[in-house]
Amino acid sequence: MKGGIRTRSAAALVAANMIGAGVFTTSGFALADLGHREAVLLAWLIGGVIALCGALSYAGLASRIPGNGGEYLFLSRALHPLVGFLAGWVSLFAGFTAPIAVAAHGLEAYVSASIDVALPPGVLGAIAIVACGLAHGIERGAGLRIQEFAVAVKIVAILLFIVLGAGVMLASSGSPPLEAVGSDSASGAVSLSAFAVTLVWISFAYSGWNAAVYVAGELEAPNRTLPRALILATLGVMGVYVALNAVFLWSAPVAALSGKAEIGAIAAEALAGAWARSLLSGVVALGLVTSISAMVMVGPRVYAQMASDGLFPEGLVARHALPRRAIALQVGLALAAFFVAELRDLLLYVGFLLGLSAATTVACLFLPSIRSSASAPAIPGMPWVPGLFIVATLGAAGLTLLREPLQAGVGLATLAAGALFYRVQRLRGPAAET
Repeated sequence: MKGGIRTRSAAALVAANMIGAGVFTTSGFALADLGHREAVLLAWLIGGVIALCGALSYAGLASRIPGNGGEYLFLSRALHPLVGFLAGWVSLFAGFTAPIAVAAHGLEAYVSASIDVALPPGVLGAIAIVACGLAHGIERGAGLRIQEFAVAVKIVAILLFIVLGAGVMLASSGSPPLEAVGSDSASGAVSLSAFAVTLVWISFAYSGWNAAVYVAGELEAPNRTLPRALILATLGVMGVYVALNAVFLWSAPVAALSGKAEIGAIAAEALAGAWARSLLSGVVALGLVTSISAMVMVGPRVYAQMASDGLFPEGLVARHALPRRAIALQVGLALAAFFVAELRDLLLYVGFLLGLSAATTVACLFLPSIRSSASAPAIPGMPWVPGLFIVATLGAAGLTLLREPLQAGVGLATLAAGALFYRVQRLRGPAAET
């Protein structure tokens, strides 16, 4: 597509989606469950490998099924319109709406804990969601340019924090005690189910690795641009995540970090004082705003594609290249989720549902009709890369269902509601067969 989104912008979109609330809020909850810094850091490393396997798999799928829409497009074309619709339904609630709410919650947690801002609860998060909706609903180019600049500032600031934090810890004569809390036994063993739940949380933190797929139809030379954007951004973010969480986890005693959403702010203050806490909180706030911005841009493209296929109301179809009504819908739903749900529950809900959707999507690579495409490039690491992604993702989801049945049950209820909605839509008028 001449004049389309280039590799740099696509990679920035992926990084903006990935570096959001998850990396700045997850480790405190994970530490409370696992009790060991090493176990939490290992989970971040494993989560990165799983995300990379997913990125490689999605690149192979996108070369065979081009266009906007992500999982909805892939599953509709490869399996059945109902399966594709359910993936789009998951994207509506767990792929974008809930993550935007998570990012808004994280934004408020960091700002309220570190900066003296006299705003009622909920105001700052709501302003961020609405402002991002306006930015992307007016003109695409302006939103992309602002996002690229903000992502660059965010990544540079995070890298500086990693370097400075590591330097402070190495120069320090002492170190935080390595005691464990919340272990399942006197031996300090880590529960497999607890580790699986941690992977679900961490999978949410990595979940933006597929962001460029949703705008694949708007990329310049997508067969070249998309794999580069997905793989380079995922590898870069994985390195940042592991290093950043190493600094977080070893900056302060376990008891000070365990169960805290604002773990980054606590770590910064332990390393360099209150000024560092405020500075990092500003960086985190910037990161969360760019994450909200990226999701507000990407999500409505899915709904617009579904509307053009007759599965969502016709009014959501993009007009003049911008899906303004879909953006307005996204903003409204995100505001509702932000005001009614808590952060920890949202993290589990999102990770569980997105895992099911992504695993089903990657499984399409094993269909003969997809594998035998002569015009598409080879699928990297087939069958081991997609196989590892599917096994790891479904395994974590299954163990989550056993350990956290309420949040997983809400996820399954979301799928059931989607199937009912699809049936009603078909009765009102046949959707376009894809």
